[in-house]
Amino acid sequence: MRSSVAASLRRHPKRLTGSLAVLLLGTGVTAFGVAPLAPDASDLPVHQFTEYVQAMPTAAQTDALADFRFNLFRTEVTRTSDTADSLLKRLNIDDSVAAAFLRNDADARTILTGRAGKTITAEVSDSQQLVKLSMRWASDDDLRFNRLVVERQGKAFVSRVETGAYTATARLASGSIQSSLFAATDDARIPDTVAVQMAEMFSSEIDFRRDLRKGDRFNVVYETLEADGEPLRTGRVLSAEFVNDGKAHQAMWFQQPNENKGGYYTLDGQSLRRAFLSSPVEFSRISSGFSMRFHPILQKWRAHLGTDFAASTGTPARTVGDGVVEFSGVQNGYGNVVFIKHRNGQETVYAHLSKLMVQRGQSVTQGQTIGLVGSTGWATGPHLHFEVRVAGVQKDPMTMAKQSETIPVAAAAMPAFRQLASGARQQLAAAATISQARAE
Repeated sequence: MRSSVAASLRRHPKRLTGSLAVLLLGTGVTAFGVAPLAPDASDLPVHQFTEYVQAMPTAAQTDALADFRFNLFRTEVTRTSDTADSLLKRLNIDDSVAAAFLRNDADARTILTGRAGKTITAEVSDSQQLVKLSMRWASDDDLRFNRLVVERQGKAFVSRVETGAYTATARLASGSIQSSLFAATDDARIPDTVAVQMAEMFSSEIDFRRDLRKGDRFNVVYETLEADGEPLRTGRVLSAEFVNDGKAHQAMWFQQPNENKGGYYTLDGQSLRRAFLSSPVEFSRISSGFSMRFHPILQKWRAHLGTDFAASTGTPARTVGDGVVEFSGVQNGYGNVVFIKHRNGQETVYAHLSKLMVQRGQSVTQGQTIGLVGSTGWATGPHLHFEVRVAGVQKDPMTMAKQSETIPVAAAAMPAFRQLASGARQQLAAAATISQARAE
């Protein structure tokens, strides 16, 4: 038999080797599959250890916690119906001495008098006693604010009024025109003063009273002035972009070296300040444009060669350009009226004024107040009638403003200007993403 097995190995070596390998592998796998992975837990020994720990002394900690005191900080907004007691109650303060002080101290009483909506910050002890109370408001100084402080000293209170410097922070915003500029800025929670500044800065390029289109959009970067971290007022528009009827207009604030004041420039360095403003009043609702209209007094159609600006009585009327007062007085249907002579045979007219503030022969500069809006003469209500005349012929004020010359950035200031303009482009691009995110 051994000889026959040997003969088979010689004749079929590979086949027999493979069969043997399969047999051994199968046996190994079977052995591995039934082998236990770990000992049975029930067979393992169990040991129990007990250790005694000595408690730390806690008397000192308990005494320290008993003497611990903390103050809380709370903020409230005043209401028209507020009294000293109701305001302190909303601040969770139970302090009759503080309430009496707020009622009787001359400075402290300003918290509850005047307009409502004042932000009050209070520091309160854990026993609900007033420690310190403060209120901030804007002053006439554009750089500083007022702060009223009521503070406990011993068992009584003292008050003081001090000033502090604003902290300016930049805010980015964007919006889209659906009906009006103010409606768009309201939707974007942008202050009205920002809307007015945008309209003023682009006024020589866009007629915000007649040229706005649904779908126009804007991006803006503006300052918010904060008092102790509380936004108190809106500062200057730093840069803005307005896309009107598909055309983009961009501008930024820039102050050239060795100049007392700055101005707005396009991002390629052209000043937006022109020889003539397009409007004799700050941006406001317009009652009639440069067109034909039904005259409310004469009761017939006539060419209305001028522009009526709806504004309340007492609104300042400003001259649109440098010149000399040619007439200031009463004249027929104009009522109280001012005529100003400019160079190159140009003349402007400001009518229906309630008050005249310049005299004949007086030199005036662009933006100077020459009177107050009223309803004198042939006027059915308070508004400013404004005319532009060139060689005696009446012209559209917007056209004259667009055609007046501009002044570029000085060559020496261009490197600094280009650097700021690059930053302004990046900020406006970032502002545009706010509108996109809101739409998504």
